[in-house]
Amino acid sequence: MTAPQTVDNPLFARIWTYMSSHETDWLRDRRRENLAGLAGRVLEVGAGTGSNFAFYPQTVTEVVAAEPEVRLRDAALAAAAAAPVPVTVLASTVETLAAGEPFDAVVCSLVLCSVDRPEDVLSQLFALLKPGGELRYFEHVASTGMRGGLQRLADATFWPRLFGNCHTHRDTERMITAAGFTVTTSRRGQQFPAWAPVPVSEFALGSANRPA
Repeated sequence: MTAPQTVDNPLFARIWTYMSSHETDWLRDRRRENLAGLAGRVLEVGAGTGSNFAFYPQTVTEVVAAEPEVRLRDAALAAAAAAPVPVTVLASTVETLAAGEPFDAVVCSLVLCSVDRPEDVLSQLFALLKPGGELRYFEHVASTGMRGGLQRLADATFWPRLFGNCHTHRDTERMITAAGFTVTTSRRGQQFPAWAPVPVSEFALGSANRPA
């Protein structure tokens, strides 16, 4: 692996630490659903405070979790110590992970919205997976209509600065297929009622394979 790459974003770290310590049952259920049935060696991208770690099934033999933000990584290390499977937390972005032993699966949870170049990140994840390996994703995605307009406004103004470069109006599943993955399961849903003026309401939860 290359030299670790870290990020120092104290405002976002404080916000995300608070939010992750107050997650709803709905959000925890989506995390659990995203990880169900995984097995073998798994790469988790943007682990945050380690909110996923408690939900990995026993069939997972190892989780390598990349988290570049220094404060979030400290929380992730504590969560790793209590995880039901072995978890190694790296001070790294996915872009700095060198090719080595390929992974059986990659997990992305609420992270592809915040990377600078999602197309490049997805291409890197494709390369890090075994042929036939699986990408699991749970991501906020672009909406249409009035909420889509709200997303574009939020992305152009305060939202990325406040929430760690989060961009709410991204066609994430299109980028997943453009990187060479084949989407095998996918569903869309809303985290908030249709009338709620929240740009991060619509989500996609699914899996995609690197062709064998």
